[in-house]
Amino acid sequence: MPRGAEWIIILVIVVLVFGVGRLGQLGKDLGEGIRSFRKGLAGDEEPKDEKDA
Repeated sequence: MPRGAEWIIILVIVVLVFGVGRLGQLGKDLGEGIRSFRKGLAGDEEPKDEKDA
């Protein structure tokens, strides 16, 4: 498992590969995905696409 200085090096490489703007968008998308997953597990969200037969 990486430690202090190794995390900094990994972070610099990720920023170089993706860029700062794209990295922010990836973080936002990841957060929305996690939120959606948790709602699905809790059963709070009803399916919107299903039609009653």
